[in-house]
Amino acid sequence: MVVVKTNMSAEAKLKELGLQLPTPPVPVASYVPWRRAGQLLYLSGQGPRDDAGNISVGRLGRDCSVERGYADARRVGLQLLSTIRAAVGSLDHVEAVIKLLGMVNAEPDFGEQPQVINGCSDVLIQVLGERGKHARSAVGMGSLPNAMTVEVEAIILIKDGF
Repeated sequence: MVVVKTNMSAEAKLKELGLQLPTPPVPVASYVPWRRAGQLLYLSGQGPRDDAGNISVGRLGRDCSVERGYADARRVGLQLLSTIRAAVGSLDHVEAVIKLLGMVNAEPDFGEQPQVINGCSDVLIQVLGERGKHARSAVGMGSLPNAMTVEVEAIILIKDGF
């Protein structure tokens, strides 16, 4: 479990951790990256992209390790934070991360999906503290778009007035 300070703003925590958020990914099909309904912010599924926009590809249990999957899921967590900031202006407007759905491109006998998606969960908790703790599903998939290693979507509660 990740230990976090809860009295620090998320934006200050990013700086303290030395984390830079990537540019939010641009949709590659007919959808929007986020949609807001009242205080709920729904984030479309995202896969791990490097700074040049290249997707991390592979199948867990065949050609990717759990450690690589964890790192890819962590990258997606940073992308989700970047998308939240783009949608509402500041990570400090987040009341809570409500739910994640983490999908892992995996062989049928692979069973470590939770350990992989922890990469995303851990970075959200590191940055947002208690507000980053969430309900979650971590599931294996027979394939993911463009053969990406992981995909994560999220539901975020935004503070009243933002």
